Amino acid sequence: MNKFPSRPLPGTGLRLSTLGLGAAALAGLYDAVDAPTAAATLRAAWDQGLRFIDTAPFYGYTRSENRVGAFLSDRCREDYVLSTKVGRLMEPDDSILPGADGWADPLPFRPVYDYSYRGVMQSFEGSLRRLGVQRIDILLVHDIGRLTHGARHELHWHALTHGGGFRALQELRDQGLVRAIGLGVNEWEIAQEAIAATPLDCVLLAGRYTLLEQGALPFLDRCARAGVGVIVGGPFNSGLLAGQAKYDYSSAPPDITARARALAAVCAEFDVPLEAAALNFPLAHPAVVSVLAGMRSPAQVLANAGWMRQPLPGEVWQALRDRGLIHPEAPLPLGGVKEGG
Repeated sequence: MNKFPSRPLPGTGLRLSTLGLGAAALAGLYDAVDAPTAAATLRAAWDQGLRFIDTAPFYGYTRSENRVGAFLSDRCREDYVLSTKVGRLMEPDDSILPGADGWADPLPFRPVYDYSYRGVMQSFEGSLRRLGVQRIDILLVHDIGRLTHGARHELHWHALTHGGGFRALQELRDQGLVRAIGLGVNEWEIAQEAIAATPLDCVLLAGRYTLLEQGALPFLDRCARAGVGVIVGGPFNSGLLAGQAKYDYSSAPPDITARARALAAVCAEFDVPLEAAALNFPLAHPAVVSVLAGMRSPAQVLANAGWMRQPLPGEVWQALRDRGLIHPEAPLPLGGVKEGG
């Protein structure tokens, strides 16, 4: 199977497949995934040409990194791009129960936020051990932001900016142990503050620039001008654009559900699967390097790969824009008006 097309991550020498595998689902997000199924899913993704895999210590309380590392152990290190995250230390804890933080069967570790220099370095070293590699291609600060941390945001932001967290990332990059540094967040506003505070290579932004919502468009435009690559996570908005009732990791409110149904109705007029439109739409923006989709079975891999490869008529994008379902300034995929912005 030929590889997926790839795009360069500016200034890093890395190229990311335009469709990447988000490995949270493989760690049992909401529902358990057994080890053989996880391995088969990773193998199916590899066979389909996906060469960008994103994981994190938090996913399944280290389960995701362990599974990804086991799969990659006999692959050539130059054949894939691997990203993981810092910001939480995983401390042993035998009292962890099923369902913690949404993980169906988490391993016996408790996540503790730590964005300091020491915390970043300790998290990085733990990821190297679990993944069985000597370097991480992309290292991301995980879940920093006001919506995530509320009253404790300033404490964590200070650790990152004045407590050495960003400095640790820069040292790892300077030493060649990391090729690129950035943020992995659900909030574009904090990403905008971060790229103003320190030189970052990329932002993994989940759920905020999708077919469903484009409120982050000005931020992406800024990234394009600054040469900061954007990886779009959550292209289905936690599953809402793939036939599920979740949005932002919880039940979808009625107005959001109605918008998703309107998007689906327009796509149906042109015989376009909503999922195919959702995967292809973000890639039209010049800042976007890759789209990450969570997959928990070989069948989901095949479905996502097929949707991403499906040619889509330009008329569907025009219709979505004409009916007010896409931001009037958002770049549209090939075949649509205002191509590439």
